[in-house]
Amino acid sequence: MEKKRCAWCEKDDLYRNYHDNEWGNPVYDDETIFEFLVLETFQAGLSWYTILAKRENFRNAFDQFDYKKIANYTETKMEALKEDAGIIRNGLKIKATVINAQAFMKVQEEFGSFSKYIWRFVGGKPIDNNPKSLKDVQATTEISDKLSKDLKKRGFKFVGSTVVYAHMQATGMVNDHVEDCWKRK
Repeated sequence: MEKKRCAWCEKDDLYRNYHDNEWGNPVYDDETIFEFLVLETFQAGLSWYTILAKRENFRNAFDQFDYKKIANYTETKMEALKEDAGIIRNGLKIKATVINAQAFMKVQEEFGSFSKYIWRFVGGKPIDNNPKSLKDVQATTEISDKLSKDLKKRGFKFVGSTVVYAHMQATGMVNDHVEDCWKRK
């Protein structure tokens, strides 16, 4: 019998695999949290499908999402990334990724890990929104507004509330799997 999933992921296997294996699973390691931060930054204004389809290209272009390396990217490296057809060639988002890597490490210094910092916004455990259907899934919440504001205060770029909420969904800080999704069973 076919698994019942959230309707948004039924486009193809790329989406289904992401939904089944990653989306909404709590993530506590800084490396994966940063990867999703990069991907969500580039997703702003685009479809998530576009980003997933280019994910391996992003991984290769951005040194396996190694924030320590990315924090030290030079103008030359950023110019080269703008020429890489395998990723989204948006100069502002590329620059934001470097700035965000630098800010990410400052947060780690202050809190011991980025994970400790970000998870405190939800009390250390996922919030279950129990949506009945996709129309019940929000694009932003008071928490994403607060987290977005705090990230911006810390120097992060491209972290509006919608981007932040999508990041919270991706990293399992919130559970927005719909009522009849197999991931909820």
